[in-house]
Amino acid sequence: MADHAKFLALNPKLYDYLIAHGHNGDPIRAELADETAKLGPISGMQIAAEQGTFMGLLAGAIGAHSAVEVGTFTGYSALCVARALPADGKLLCCDVNEQWTSIGRRYWERAGVANKITLKLAPAAETLKALTSSHTFDFAFIDADKTSYAIYYEEILKRLRPSGLILIDNVLWNGRIIDDAATDADTLALRKLNDFIAADTRVEAVMLGIADGLTIVRKK
Repeated sequence: MADHAKFLALNPKLYDYLIAHGHNGDPIRAELADETAKLGPISGMQIAAEQGTFMGLLAGAIGAHSAVEVGTFTGYSALCVARALPADGKLLCCDVNEQWTSIGRRYWERAGVANKITLKLAPAAETLKALTSSHTFDFAFIDADKTSYAIYYEEILKRLRPSGLILIDNVLWNGRIIDDAATDADTLALRKLNDFIAADTRVEAVMLGIADGLTIVRKK
């Protein structure tokens, strides 16, 4: 490691400063986050506010028109991405939980992006594999069951247009990714995929310390 590490550990006060100095204060997003928080500990599955803003910026920057999300939960990330798509853009959301996604549907309607979103309530691997080979994506977000991440990655990558992006969440897994004592199936699956992507010559990739770790993959 270099003599001067190029990272900073955030404390709550510094994190609040970070949030206040990005465009993270949208009222609809805030209301959705508040309603999700009322679900209890499971609300931790929702992405962080700055991550949602970052994802929207990336989708807009590459001019994404067609996007896919694996793991929708209460719809926060979908809201951020859908807003970044053009009026005729399309976002395919894959999830299996009607209760949680029904919360998202209400906020998508309020935000005026419901017409851009198609929600498929079925195992995501089945949904992706059923797509035709001509179905392409510009932008993708993977944030679902960790043991299936590799399947989602491959199914999306084969349909991703050149220079399209895949964002993969939870790649640091609350630090367990480097804990040798952590040998559960989710941790092992994430380690295997992280190592695979680091050596995957079909793409360029960077892992960032955003929230619980976010890998950005660009297809060559």
